[in-house]
Amino acid sequence: MSVRNKSHRKRHAHTGTGNNKPAAQAKAHRSFRFRDALRALGPGLITGASDDDPSGIGTYSQAGAQLGYGIGWTMLLTFPLMAAIQEISARVGRVTGHGIAGNAGRHYSPWLLNVVVALLFIANTINIGADLGAMADATKLLIGGHSIFYVLLFGVTSVAAQIFLDYRRYVLALKWLTLSLFAYVAALAFAKVPWGEALAGILIPRPAWSLEYFTTIVAILGTTISPYLFFWQASQEAEDQRVDKAKRPLVEKHYGAQKEFNRIRADTIVGMAFSNLIALSIIVTAAATLHAAGKTDIQSSADAAEALRPIAGAFAETIFALGIVGTGLLAIPVLAGAAAYAVGEGRRWPVGLARRPKAAAAFYAVLALSAGIGIALNFTPINPISALYWSAVINGVLAVPVMVLLMLMARRRDVMDRYVIKGPLYWLGWLSTAAMLLSVVAMGMGFFAGRS
Repeated sequence: MSVRNKSHRKRHAHTGTGNNKPAAQAKAHRSFRFRDALRALGPGLITGASDDDPSGIGTYSQAGAQLGYGIGWTMLLTFPLMAAIQEISARVGRVTGHGIAGNAGRHYSPWLLNVVVALLFIANTINIGADLGAMADATKLLIGGHSIFYVLLFGVTSVAAQIFLDYRRYVLALKWLTLSLFAYVAALAFAKVPWGEALAGILIPRPAWSLEYFTTIVAILGTTISPYLFFWQASQEAEDQRVDKAKRPLVEKHYGAQKEFNRIRADTIVGMAFSNLIALSIIVTAAATLHAAGKTDIQSSADAAEALRPIAGAFAETIFALGIVGTGLLAIPVLAGAAAYAVGEGRRWPVGLARRPKAAAAFYAVLALSAGIGIALNFTPINPISALYWSAVINGVLAVPVMVLLMLMARRRDVMDRYVIKGPLYWLGWLSTAAMLLSVVAMGMGFFAGRS
């Protein structure tokens, strides 16, 4: 047989023509596989899921326990706002090939970059410490033992996985960890929810003019629309195109831009919708159990899990605690990774989880340092668990200047070229920024009013 005939038969075998069953037909008849659907999603899913970290779970549990169903409307408010700001972040990364810090370092003064990156590093590191403490306490609830051992185990495992695992396998593992969030949908089954009252709280805002109420709103916004999420998703878009040799930054290779923007939008909407659905499930569960029982003094996610036992049963407590561990394993890499990307891009170091440790030693050193300090916080008199709620408030305050910087950057032609953000997405991004600013101002006014 000639080489030409072999080539002809091989081509037909791959295209599904000739005597074989058409490949397209076989593919069409293949049953839906969840793994394939999961692979079609990218940074948006991981970003959205990591938003419901143990810190967020603690905040949502506190909100539901203290204020009941009446705070549920915030999830409808935050969904379009967080989806818009995350999509803008992702577009910046995909268009430029750099994350937020990388672009800020190229187009803004060094002092501004240094301040933003330093604050992000501090906030993320505190959050890591708090999340590790919550995970350790949740594990202790499940199987006993010493919390400090679990802090070390989870912290070291997370760092080692980021440094030594193959990037594609690692990202796939993070995607699978998003399934742990369904624990909070399952927890709803153990809560006797008066759905009429719950839906009224979700659909009809009834704000209470008190310091506690506005502080809770800022905490919810701070843990839902959080700076580390902007940095992570932008950097992951840049990272994905570095890994994929067929991709180039859109400022260099314009072909296929609209397809990429459609992918980013779908990925981001799915991720943020998933995030808010889980957050709402936690709020409703806490409202139906803890608030209904008059238990409003929840201080952390682990407290929420433990408090569920006498109200909703041991199985509900177990589900809640397992969710804390799973989401923590997902969130800690994102927190440490976002800090490392921000510092590394700002310094123009080689960055990326796809790089070998020797090729990006400084980047991985920052990642390990952030996680290491977070671990160390659990060995100090400072109780990171008690800081969970206030770390979300701090993130809410810090988000405002970062969001302003991002919106200004997304409008600059020397950054985004022909792909500057405009239209409804642009104005929704500014609306998200304004909502964060107003919530922080309201909290400040309430604080000073309460002291006068």
